Amino acid sequence: MDGCRVFEIYVDGELLKRFSWETVNTYFIENGYKKKDTSVGIEAYWNDFWVLMDTVPIQARSEYTDNEFCEALEKYRNQSIQDSINSENPLERMFGVLDRRVGKRTLANANKMLDNQPKWLVPLYRLRLDSEKM
Repeated sequence: MDGCRVFEIYVDGELLKRFSWETVNTYFIENGYKKKDTSVGIEAYWNDFWVLMDTVPIQARSEYTDNEFCEALEKYRNQSIQDSINSENPLERMFGVLDRRVGKRTLANANKMLDNQPKWLVPLYRLRLDSEKM
């Protein structure tokens, strides 16, 4: 790893999501945003990373950096639950749906929007819905 933070979410002992620069860079390579550089070295691996971070919005990706995780957490902590649940940022929605202050009515509405959530976020919605027996 790069020495920066790595955040991971586990459910029932299984890794559900990892947040790090490496996961985002790998996402860019695997999804054709950048070519896999066969040359050796850290410079080749990170080539174009920051340009892509500026041009590929968070809503268009399914992988996120540790910095994006921290920024979303800070924003979530400083806004209403409703704003988090309805945010365009999937990380803020994640924090919002897991918040114990979210009531059954809000969860019922969130359940209707399950098909519109990123694939990685659906298990967290289901986890919360199951915990409320919904």
